[in-house]
Amino acid sequence: MENPKRIYPWGHDRRFNAYSNYFRSLYGARVQKVSIDAGFTCPNRDGTRGTGGCTYCNNDAFNPSYCIPEKSVSQQIGEGIEFHKWRYSEAVSYLAYFQAFSNTYAPVERLRSLYSEALGFPGVIGLIIGTRPDCIDDDKLTLLKELSDKYYVAVEYGIESCYNKTLSRINRGHTFEEAVEAVEKTSSLGIKTGAHFIFGLPGESRTEMLEQAEIISKLPLHTVKFHQLQIIKGTKMEKEFRENPSDFELFSWDEYLMFFISFLERLSPRLVVERFTGEAPLRFLTGEGWGKKRTDQIVSLIEKKMEEMDTWQGKLYKS
Repeated sequence: MENPKRIYPWGHDRRFNAYSNYFRSLYGARVQKVSIDAGFTCPNRDGTRGTGGCTYCNNDAFNPSYCIPEKSVSQQIGEGIEFHKWRYSEAVSYLAYFQAFSNTYAPVERLRSLYSEALGFPGVIGLIIGTRPDCIDDDKLTLLKELSDKYYVAVEYGIESCYNKTLSRINRGHTFEEAVEAVEKTSSLGIKTGAHFIFGLPGESRTEMLEQAEIISKLPLHTVKFHQLQIIKGTKMEKEFRENPSDFELFSWDEYLMFFISFLERLSPRLVVERFTGEAPLRFLTGEGWGKKRTDQIVSLIEKKMEEMDTWQGKLYKS
């Protein structure tokens, strides 16, 4: 007789609180994100907080080919749905993902117009809005709260690191304290609140990266995304990496596999984990990266290793 599958605190038998399962529990089917580039910029690009942008950033490395700001929001959504159909044919509902740059960095009325256009597209049931902690205020939160009463709305803050020394070095233009304030204000209104972090930023030790699990677990977040650092061609960080490679703790695949499992073990089981890694096209990468491993393959490999180790998200978490 086979042993019964273990059911974890998040209500299913996968060994982490998976984003895809979360949406299946809400809607009973796969929900697919469709990216949009609405032509925003960032305050650390236009001189408000700084210039040059984050040292690692090249939006072309993760923007799908159909995401061109000269196209309308509706056109990008339509092309995005077609783009994803071959791979995610079972998806019947979509989330409009305002992804490129800082997607609350505009007057409220412009935001209302863009978000409403996206929500009016057939099959779109909600919004994911990627932005920065310093691009939110009470008026924008009021708009997002209004929309969240009718649709699925999530704000995804790029935080990247819990350490101000790192945020300064990568030219983020905001502090971790500002990020905490934005997360707390957004979450207090009942708006789904997410955050994005990068492992391997210059000057951070593996121990410091691992210790962020406890810090992140204390934030009133709903979802989290994690990426390994990738050195993208043409960025300021590429130049820094070539000049001072010893400042970087870049992960081999085998190293990241074990690091990320250790991180998950320390992460609150309450948090829904959307991504383990980033996936930039090879033509953008400095070096070989992890070869041709795709995101879904990486998830499978991590889950298989977690099963071998009989471990899971939150196993070592201390509330």
